[in-house]
Amino acid sequence: MTLEALTSDHLAPLRHGFFTRRGGASSGVFEGLNCGAGSSDQTEAVKINRGRVAEAMGVAPDHLVGVHQVHSADVVTVLSPSDARPKADALVTNVPGLALSILTADCQPVLFADHEAGVIGAAHAGWRGALDGVLEATVDAMEALGAARARTVAIIGPSISQRAYEVGPEFVELFADMDMDNMRFFASGNGDRAHFDLPAFGLSRLREAGLGHCEWIRHCTYSDPKLFYSYRRSVHAQEADYGRLISTIVL
Repeated sequence: MTLEALTSDHLAPLRHGFFTRRGGASSGVFEGLNCGAGSSDQTEAVKINRGRVAEAMGVAPDHLVGVHQVHSADVVTVLSPSDARPKADALVTNVPGLALSILTADCQPVLFADHEAGVIGAAHAGWRGALDGVLEATVDAMEALGAARARTVAIIGPSISQRAYEVGPEFVELFADMDMDNMRFFASGNGDRAHFDLPAFGLSRLREAGLGHCEWIRHCTYSDPKLFYSYRRSVHAQEADYGRLISTIVL
């Protein structure tokens, strides 16, 4: 089966993709294109999957670069291929031929581009990273390479949607303490539960950062098991582990 990637006209003509789980070598709960080396999947299967993604992106496997994601607001500027995976949650570059990659399984994968400046970025933005400013930090790092935020496009890929993201009162309180305006991203649930709109929160942060264009491609990871891995779905199904989706962009 060939790989399947969702794309955005706003990032074109740059080669990019929010890859679904279709077309991979993994099996079992990881069936498909699991690109997470941190999972308990077979190492060889993950290597094959990542190699297929690199080929689809038109780069050598060692030019598909990523980071050791830790739900931070830290950003790495990548100027050459490296086996090192520093702890961070976003990458930026102005070097052609480097495919920036982010892994997700409900969190927001966000791809950035200033076409005129020749600067790209990729960020992993779960609730913690988004709240702490990883999206704004990515834009700042792109500006350091010559990008202009008014020209920069940011596209949020497949993420967990509000209807599937139930949270407790402590979670709501954390966002309220940060800014009462954040309450607009919550809808009432059963009892003391609420539903959090992660993509809307991400979009709000991007718009407030002054980007030229930003949008969510409106695919929910939790709701479509044939296309996407989901951490939360795996917990509800009491599965031992879960696969990781990959999102990439290259100059």
